[in-house]
Amino acid sequence: MGDAHRIGVVGLGVISRAYLDTLVGHSPVRVTAVADLDASRSAAVAAELPGVQALSVEELLSSPDVDTVLNLTVPAAHAEIALGAIAHGKHVYGEKPLAAELTDARAVLEAAAKAGVGVGCAPDTVLGTGVQTARAAVEAGAVGRPLFASAAMVTPGHERWHPQPDFYYKAGGGPLLDMGPYYLSSLVHLLGPVRAVIGASSRLRTERVIGSGPRAGERIPVEVDSHVSGVLEHEGGALTTITTSFDGVATTAAPIEVHGESGTLTVPDPNHFDGEVRLLELGGDTRWRTLPPSAGYVGAARGVGLVDFVTADGQRAARASGELALHVLEMMTALLQSSAEGRRIELSTSVERPLPVPLTPPEKWR
Repeated sequence: MGDAHRIGVVGLGVISRAYLDTLVGHSPVRVTAVADLDASRSAAVAAELPGVQALSVEELLSSPDVDTVLNLTVPAAHAEIALGAIAHGKHVYGEKPLAAELTDARAVLEAAAKAGVGVGCAPDTVLGTGVQTARAAVEAGAVGRPLFASAAMVTPGHERWHPQPDFYYKAGGGPLLDMGPYYLSSLVHLLGPVRAVIGASSRLRTERVIGSGPRAGERIPVEVDSHVSGVLEHEGGALTTITTSFDGVATTAAPIEVHGESGTLTVPDPNHFDGEVRLLELGGDTRWRTLPPSAGYVGAARGVGLVDFVTADGQRAARASGELALHVLEMMTALLQSSAEGRRIELSTSVERPLPVPLTPPEKWR
């Protein structure tokens, strides 16, 4: 895996620019090819990047100049592209979720295991100084024994800014499958894997209005629940309450709080790589104290998880792994199943907590 540094990018939508800004010329990987269903888009991107070929999707998946496929397609296509890459002996690193359906995600990991290739998956924001500093504080006993956590993501919906927001409201979309991976991956880092969930969800609007771009004013149907709440039972005994919503205007709640016997820790937005980690200790100063960054990839940006993935070896497992993504996807699908069936759902997957990221300056990981 350590030699798998030639990257082919499939899917050149909005998120691809952030990845390319990180990877091209600034990291130990080399982007060699790009592909998109819109051939003119791939041609335009390749023209900006010396040494990068514009290929069809099938050409890229089979290219001898690609070792790892970076899969940035819409969620409904994640499994198809991943399986196609694996069939050609490629490693795969994809945007979240791992697949739109749990059965498809399992199929991806099973196929990869048979082919002897690796699977990695976003989010990699959790490898930045924000979540990693919070994890280091919890592990150092800053809050004492962790008892419970809360997580909240409230937004009026991505259609306000995204010019092509349809997929957010189709199978594989919704606030939980879209934004949940940031929060749930963070919670695994902070409190460990989850053994069972209880969920409730709603869909009180049947359509949304696009707010920007050439389709501004167009109405699109809502085919998934747009508000999901739940309780996660961590294997270690702690409980997390989580809310993800495309139905609220805003919230003043901390993105994540970890409550322990002797303190409370606030964790910054896991959709970002950094941010303030604050601690309030029981019986001490009544003012919150900001902790200095003590762990994580410093100056990280989209793609740091891919760098971590391709530089992992027998001594260290990839932190943004397919196994973690599968566990997170099962949490999310189980929350939705629990909501639909009105019962507690025990999970069939678990995962080892990824290794923590030591404080790593940019020159060490780029």
